[in-house]
Amino acid sequence: MNMKPLHPIMLAGTGSDVGKSVLAAALCRIFRQDGYHPAPFKAQNMALNSFATPDGLEIGRAQAVQAEAAGIDCHTDMNPLLLKPNSNHTSQVVLNGRPIGNTGAYDYFRKTEGREQLRREVCAAFDRLNQRYNPIVMEGAGSISEINLRDTDLVNMPMAMHAKADVILVGDIDRGGVFASVYGSIALQAPEDRKLIKGIIINKFRGDLRLFEEGSRMLEQLCDVPVLGVVPYFTDIYIEEEDSVDLAMKSMQAEHGKVNVAVVLLRHISNYTDFNVLERDPRVHLFYTNNTDDLKKADIIILPGSKSTIDDLYELRRNGVAQAIIQAHRQGTTVLGICGGYQMLGIEVLDPEHVEGDIERLPGLGLLPTTTTMSGTKQTRQVRCQYGTGYEIHQGETRPMGDAHPQPLLHLDDGRYDGYVVDDKCMGTYVHGILDNAAFVDMLLRPYADKLSEASEPFDYAAFKQQQYDLLADHVRRYVDTDRIYQILSYD
Repeated sequence: MNMKPLHPIMLAGTGSDVGKSVLAAALCRIFRQDGYHPAPFKAQNMALNSFATPDGLEIGRAQAVQAEAAGIDCHTDMNPLLLKPNSNHTSQVVLNGRPIGNTGAYDYFRKTEGREQLRREVCAAFDRLNQRYNPIVMEGAGSISEINLRDTDLVNMPMAMHAKADVILVGDIDRGGVFASVYGSIALQAPEDRKLIKGIIINKFRGDLRLFEEGSRMLEQLCDVPVLGVVPYFTDIYIEEEDSVDLAMKSMQAEHGKVNVAVVLLRHISNYTDFNVLERDPRVHLFYTNNTDDLKKADIIILPGSKSTIDDLYELRRNGVAQAIIQAHRQGTTVLGICGGYQMLGIEVLDPEHVEGDIERLPGLGLLPTTTTMSGTKQTRQVRCQYGTGYEIHQGETRPMGDAHPQPLLHLDDGRYDGYVVDDKCMGTYVHGILDNAAFVDMLLRPYADKLSEASEPFDYAAFKQQQYDLLADHVRRYVDTDRIYQILSYD
């Protein structure tokens, strides 16, 4: 279908966590449904939850989700600059899918020649993407009113200026002060930036929408910008997010009649989206905890990925969680380690190059006969195995220790092996997303078949996600003037 070209659109925010990522996913789905070929773009992202592209590079999880909503494969051009916070108040800088070093916040935001090089890189990524897709659904970061950082900003209004994008400002009414945040965000813009703001969306509204009709009119008069919609807060549509979920709120007690799965709540947990499918599997009750008493009630304990394996392993040994996991396994609990959790389940973790800090060796939990050596080289790739697909993002190499024989958990299509399996109740893998595959979950739950009712069915996570994108698009269409958005984005 030959669709009329549209301007790029940027969803900018009055602050962090106002819902830009989810609204961007909604627009990607809406444009796709309407016959366009959209793609997401966020110049700079900060998140621990990342994803591996088909060509084995790394981007923020939110842009991978938005690409899925748009019906396309993700690519590093969609998120050319990714900052992954470390445990020592610095962030790893990932440029075009590959790590280029670590930096502190002060150094990162200083005006330097290196900063301008990053600007050239993110602009080039947008330009490449813009040649292949239409429209580009751009996402800003944090607040657009941090005027002290305007000259070094790579992701908000300077990026919109480069892209010649129409900017929609998103305000979160649920946190309060929406009039001040929306009006102030627009008023603080330089005149040339203010001209780019073509609409306002009020997000996360609770209650009767009629109560805000006068508020919408007042905002339009104050800001001289149309309010394009007031989107109600929802809890019945599920879209993966990067780091805004409060995992501690999911620290619930075990339940009867289901397989109880405890994910160990690490200080530096990463890629917790690995467990989204289990949260929705009707056979499973999943909860996050670092409480030793809660771990005793679990049928399955999962040690998740970590941005700082040694630091988290040290804490598990200090607070008694490591011993609680070992004791639970002795009493019949299944233990699964993923990525950093897989490394922790071995006999030792070595860091001779001080990749993660000053500790050169730390004993692991000893449930797997393996040793891990940390490395400055990051492995990122998508993989296919006997259970389905997943992806690797890790630093370090794990191998059998001493005279232990290899017992790989996964056989990869490229001829490699991954992970280690002692038996059906003790195993580890580097592959994120392995739990998205129903065959693997079935294998994990098989020892607990007697706890499941006959009516329990495997959960089709892929179909569930596609359904949620459609529900999200319907929700946003209902409350946002999409016809007006098309008018704004149309070329004269």
